[in-house]
This record gives sequence, C-alpha cells and structure tokens, in this order.
Amino acid sequence: MTVKHIVLFKLKESAAGASRAANARAIKEKVEALRGRIPGVRQLEVGIDFERSAAAYDVALYSEFDSREALAAYQRHPEHVAVGDFIAAVREARVVVDYEA
Repeated sequence: MTVKHIVLFKLKESAAGASRAANARAIKEKVEALRGRIPGVRQLEVGIDFERSAAAYDVALYSEFDSREALAAYQRHPEHVAVGDFIAAVREARVVVDYEA
C-alpha cells in the first residue's frame, strides 16, 4: 500500500519580497531539495502551473509515502517544517488530499 499526498497552492501576487512566479520557483526548489533527506518518502514532484486560468492553482505537490506513519513523520520533520513555514508566508490558499492506493 502506498500513501499519496497531493497539495495545491495558490500564491499571493507578491510576498516575502518576491513575485508570485519567483515564489513558485522557490517552492519547487525547496521541496525538491527534500528528496532523499526524509525516510519513508518514495517520491516528491512539484509542478508550476503554466495555464494561469481563473480556476488554476499556482503550484502542485505530488508525493508518495511508504505508510500513513511515514507521511506523519514527513510532516513533522524539521526540514519539511521549515519549507512549510516559507510556503505559508507566500500562499493565499491551499487544498490537500491524502489517500491510499
């Protein structure tokens, strides 16, 4: 069984001294830098929306974990928390879904 964790972020027009586009790139870099650093994470993928439609979110995170416990450990991991603090400062909205497959 694999746990899948999908998060979409809508970013502020500008925040933390940077534009929406710059913050989207920073999120991608920061999240992808977590690869191989947290046990139980099978996959991390970050995409930046190019369509910019009214219904679109700016950044998508797709990740897979060994178990629900691995997802919980990832969410508490200090390196993930630091990235999450940055994202919280630049995001306007967030939606998430976690499921087993």
